[in-house]
Amino acid sequence: MSARPVAARPATVSAEQAVLDVRGLSVSIGRHDLLHDLTFSIGRGERVGLIGESGSGKSLTSLALLGLLPEGARVSGSVRLAGVEHDVVGAGERAMAAVRGNDVSMVFQEPMTALNPTMRVGAQVAETILIHAGRRGRPGAARGAVRERVATLLDHVGLPAPTEIARAYPHQLSGGQRQRVVVAIALANDPALLVCDEPTTALDVTVQAKVLDLIVRGVEARNAAMLFITHDLPVVATVCERVLVMYGGRIVEAGPVAEVFTRPRHRYTEGLLGASDLEGTLPGKPLETIPGSVPPAGAFPEGCVFRTRCAHATAECAVVPPWTSERTAHGYACVHPAGGGR
Repeated sequence: MSARPVAARPATVSAEQAVLDVRGLSVSIGRHDLLHDLTFSIGRGERVGLIGESGSGKSLTSLALLGLLPEGARVSGSVRLAGVEHDVVGAGERAMAAVRGNDVSMVFQEPMTALNPTMRVGAQVAETILIHAGRRGRPGAARGAVRERVATLLDHVGLPAPTEIARAYPHQLSGGQRQRVVVAIALANDPALLVCDEPTTALDVTVQAKVLDLIVRGVEARNAAMLFITHDLPVVATVCERVLVMYGGRIVEAGPVAEVFTRPRHRYTEGLLGASDLEGTLPGKPLETIPGSVPPAGAFPEGCVFRTRCAHATAECAVVPPWTSERTAHGYACVHPAGGGR
């Protein structure tokens, strides 16, 4: 795995200010190197998007941050969370169990797999509270207090008749209601960092907007940091301030959303934007396509991981391109960047 100097890290906050500070994170499973030298940070109250096609390494990144990689995965680098003394990389399961759902929470893509079908909804929300009761000076786990806290959380995520919802099983709720329950569980212990992995993909468009608004209001109320993982660029433009572009297990471009989306530098980012309807194009106007498809794990080329799909690739692209930073905290790794020379 090729290393990139820490000085070139695509971040806007210092390690001391960061809620999440990732440095040189690399992951290998079996014979395949899947994540390469990821380096970024997220400050308190900051909302950062992580975008790329399926197979780019986005979900694997989220699992690495929470210590949920499969047994046998080889991990190097550093992942530090504010308020947590140890490094997530190499931490034991007992230590990570105290962190997950407490300092950092996750909203998964499919609520039916995130929720236990054999437990009532209220019991699942309460379980998250009870497991971490007493930490950060929280009140004790009195049954009445927990029941009241559960009802309050379900009410805050916009569920009608929260007491009745608490007694229901997941299969008795709609997809949008189940996702609201997942959000309630994720926010139950006021985490410093919320990781959202495609949280609205399985929902209808109108429900998506409501759940997105709910998530944003939830992190804003807690001044929490958020990493929002998605392939939906319009969603990132709506809810995030900064964006990381991933392809082939590498971050290939990073910067403020407005800057990256209006002035992309990496050719992969340029392709993603051309294939996305960011501003609602006129009916009948065709979107562009990126040639080829994402290679399977372990089959990305050496050097620039996008070069086999890039019309601008040359022999220079056979070497991992250096990270170039611009004055707007906008950085990229491309030998032939869009928008002119370096």
